[in-house]
Parts: sequence; structure tokens; C-alpha cells
Amino acid sequence: MNIKDVTFIASYQKESACPKDGRPEFAFIGRSNVGKSSLINMLTNKKGLAKVSVTPGKTQLINFFEINQSWYLVDLPGYGYARTSKDTKKGFQKMISDYLTDRTSLVTAFILIDCRHELQKIDKEFIEWCGENEVPFNLVFTKADKLGKNVLQSNITTIKKELLKTWHELPQDFVTSAETRDGRDDILNFISNVMVEINTSNSENVL
Repeated sequence: MNIKDVTFIASYQKESACPKDGRPEFAFIGRSNVGKSSLINMLTNKKGLAKVSVTPGKTQLINFFEINQSWYLVDLPGYGYARTSKDTKKGFQKMISDYLTDRTSLVTAFILIDCRHELQKIDKEFIEWCGENEVPFNLVFTKADKLGKNVLQSNITTIKKELLKTWHELPQDFVTSAETRDGRDDILNFISNVMVEINTSNSENVL
């Protein structure tokens, strides 16, 4: 997929205020400081599109970006930032859960996991929550450039084994680096293929 046009639409405080034109939505989410903003900037070739900050918990709204006038990239708030107040965190959790469970245009949620560390409890709990609520998702391992090839593969294998203790099988995953741009083509090709399937299905339904 060649991204030719990227337009920031708006930021929303709740799912019910988000666009209702029915365009497919691909959401990105992960625990705070997992590298979500850097990944979005890398995918779109727009440096600074998503605000990168050394302070975790910077994204506090649902941010919509229109891609090629055909689908939305949705930047969701990070979960699990310890320094966020309990009231604010509850607001995040409701915002996230409402979007993921009520959004009929959502195609998949890309759940970002920092491959440098073992599977965090909050990541496992969130992935299990997605399963319990039938939220479609894919896994994205971030910051792959920070590890050697063997350690990288070992860490990802360990994370998957932990998840497979409660999952019969896992969805497709992607290994990425915002620095080296690894994984960019894989994610965009995945989205492109899904868009073809959606457009084909829509055409058949019209006929």
C-alpha cells in the first residue's frame, strides 16, 4: 500500500462522537510508552503526525486520521499509566472499552507490545479482555532494533508461549521498528489486503 494522503480529522472524548461514515477503521493501542506514536509516524511517513513524548500517557483522546480518503487510522489512548489519576484512568478505560466494543466500523485493533521485555501482566489482561469481548486484534511487537536477532526471536517466542497458555491460537503478528522501518510494508500490506476483501464484499452485496 502506498499512503498518498493523510488527514487529521479530529480528537474525540467518546466513541459516540466519532465519525459515522462507515469507513473501515484500524486502531492502534498499547500500554503507555510502547512506541505507538513513533510507529504511527513511521507507517504514515509523517514525522510528528502523532505526538511523540518521553512522558507516558500523552494520548488522552481518540484521534482519527483519514488515510487515502478510504480508511481511518485510529490512535487510542495508552492503557496502564501508573501516574495517571484513578479518575482519569477510569475515563480512559471507559473510552477505550466503549470504542472497542461498540465500534461497528472497527476492522482490527493492533495491540503493541514492547519486545524487549517479558509479557507484562497488563498486556496479557488486555489481550484476554479483547478475547472475552470478541474484539478483533493483531499483535505488533515494537522496538525490534533494540535487540539482536537471536534475543529478539527468543523474546517473541516466550511472549507467544505465555499467551498460548490461554489461547488456542494467536492472530497474525508483526515485528516492527520505527527506527529501521522494519514491519512497515507488512502492516500496510495486511491493511491493503483486508481493504480489498471489504470492497469485494461490499460490491457483491450491492449486486
